[in-house]
Amino acid sequence: MSNRTAFVPYEERYLEQVRGTYNHFVAHTTVSFDLHPYTPEQMKALIEPLSDIYRSYVVLHEGEYAGYIMLTQHKKRPAFNVTGEMTIYLEPAFTGKGIGREAMAFLEETARELGFHSLIATICTENESSVALFTKLGYKQVSHYVEIAYKFDRWLDLVCLQKILN
Repeated sequence: MSNRTAFVPYEERYLEQVRGTYNHFVAHTTVSFDLHPYTPEQMKALIEPLSDIYRSYVVLHEGEYAGYIMLTQHKKRPAFNVTGEMTIYLEPAFTGKGIGREAMAFLEETARELGFHSLIATICTENESSVALFTKLGYKQVSHYVEIAYKFDRWLDLVCLQKILN
């Protein structure tokens, strides 16, 4: 982590900023497959960890809110608790600055400390920069779902990338 970027545990005081970030991606991109903006209650349910083995953080860059990241549940069955899902949402003004790479390293380190064996990222194939970044950092594509979602009057594909941590 650089001296310029910090990852702080999510607190409710960040709810509206986090919601604004997410709703931007809902309204304008295929990064999220949601179709409608989230209410504060919906965002709170999404961002707050389900249990002590998961984490949510706010990204601060030079002290300014830059987005949020999460290590969440991949599947609900207990045998899957060794695998986490990584989520990174950065404000558009903060992309292309290496913050996503720092966030990935931070989440991987956190996941290792928590005893996770692997991490999964699910990404719309239109988000080519994210697919490229994850691939560059050692994630392998393990699935490709074709025309699995429909948004903005077009069919969307989804890929899952995985990294074994230990």
